[in-house]
Amino acid sequence: MTPATLDNRRTGPTLPPTTLPGLSTPADTLAIPFAEAIGQPGTFPFTRGIHPGMYRDRLWTMRQFAGFGTPRQTNERFRFLLSKGQTGLSTAFDLPTLMGLDSDDPRSCGEVGQLGVAVDTIDDMQRLFEGIPLEEVSVSMTINAPAAILMAFFLAAARESGCDWTRLRGTIQNDILKEFHAQNEIVFPPEPSVRLVVDLIEFCTAQVPQWNTVSISGYHIREAGSTALQELAFTLADGRHYVEETLRRGCAIDTFAPRLSFFFNAHNNLFEEIAKYRAARRLWAEMMRDEFGARDPASWKLRFHAQTAGCTLQDRQPEVNLVRVAYQALAAVLGGCQSLHTNSMDETLALPSEHAVTLALRTQQVLAHETGVAESVDPVGGSFLVESLTNAMHDQARQYFRQIEDRGGMLAAVDSGFFRREIAEAAYAEQRLFEHGERVIVGVNRFEEPEEPPIELLRIDPAVESEQVESLRRIRRDRSGADVERALDRVRRSARSPGENVFPALLEAAAARATVGEIMDALADEFTRYALDRE
Repeated sequence: MTPATLDNRRTGPTLPPTTLPGLSTPADTLAIPFAEAIGQPGTFPFTRGIHPGMYRDRLWTMRQFAGFGTPRQTNERFRFLLSKGQTGLSTAFDLPTLMGLDSDDPRSCGEVGQLGVAVDTIDDMQRLFEGIPLEEVSVSMTINAPAAILMAFFLAAARESGCDWTRLRGTIQNDILKEFHAQNEIVFPPEPSVRLVVDLIEFCTAQVPQWNTVSISGYHIREAGSTALQELAFTLADGRHYVEETLRRGCAIDTFAPRLSFFFNAHNNLFEEIAKYRAARRLWAEMMRDEFGARDPASWKLRFHAQTAGCTLQDRQPEVNLVRVAYQALAAVLGGCQSLHTNSMDETLALPSEHAVTLALRTQQVLAHETGVAESVDPVGGSFLVESLTNAMHDQARQYFRQIEDRGGMLAAVDSGFFRREIAEAAYAEQRLFEHGERVIVGVNRFEEPEEPPIELLRIDPAVESEQVESLRRIRRDRSGADVERALDRVRRSARSPGENVFPALLEAAAARATVGEIMDALADEFTRYALDRE
């Protein structure tokens, strides 16, 4: 496999398996310098993994993405998953929370608690993690536009419960750039949005040293239809921009870089996925050491969470999704992930039932304890196919980096619509493959079943919305209005001062019981709001 061959595959991960070479030979890897490009596990450039012993020393964290209804209901699901052997928590927020809206906002009607948990205030955050020892269990929160506010809720709640911030471990997604590329959960324009990302990085670097301050995410870029190569290149380009902006803030590279983390998709093409993860580690290590001058090896290491591909799940013969997820999870583990979510078989039809999510977790547990994949470090290292694919993806990603720079850098490329066009073209090519029968999807365009038995589905009671709204009204009634107004004024003043970190003001607002919608409105008074239709 040569770089030129991979370039011909740019329209899909994606393209049919026949585009992979039928046989790879030593000739495919002769030009790859072993020490510089591959090396040993735990050493620069970490192509083979970030730890010398990898899973022989510590298994990946099993972290199922979960959230629905009220904080009380999601707390019950968290406890259920921990009782089944899950080793970390991952929080899914509902659409109003993701957009920074209160549950009683007219725009939230019908969406409260339906696709994730509703969180309006610090009190909801306390209920969400009630009874869970936050100093012992790592917590992930998938949120972006209001990420700094939700993080302020979390830290203020942890402080009120007596937790030591220096002992908290976890991750907040806090990656707004991929929202501009692919997911559209945007509130503020790009520049102030990135400022909030950097504010959180700067604050947590000093105050919450074990916290991963941003999870630079390719997952949603891939779910929007990108190729594996685009997912790789755009994600690392986003990471580069966050590093540049944090350096511009005056932070030293080795103080914050070790707590940058990544989030990748685990898609169907097993070998391409493995190569993607390996190329990502090499590219990041090279970027951090050679371009940004990081000296701490911890700054060079790309640590990543993987989630199996939601866009590959099908509503036909949904039990077959268990098989898809197992193979995708295998790719993530062979690629050296640090934590993993395995999708549930019913996720195209509803939020996961307890039965479905248990099977998804069991998939990881079988992989970890019964297959032997954890017993050997980088078992695919040295494969002619995998090494040549890794090298090709590394080189092709660098071409994308140059294209972004040629367009004036990240924000200029966002403003020009470059990322959206690239992803849309890839998604269109993939759809054509499916429609022409060149992409086989089992149970959908081949191997269909005339009749399919129904499976158990989780139904969210619409009454959760009224329960959440009533809870919010009670909080508003009981809090000090004067304290809230004073805190929101401070948020506005901080946002108005370009050199000031707004996070301490967000913490004060959280402690005063200001709501997510009120704080977002205060920020919008200074930042303005972004309109997607401007494109």
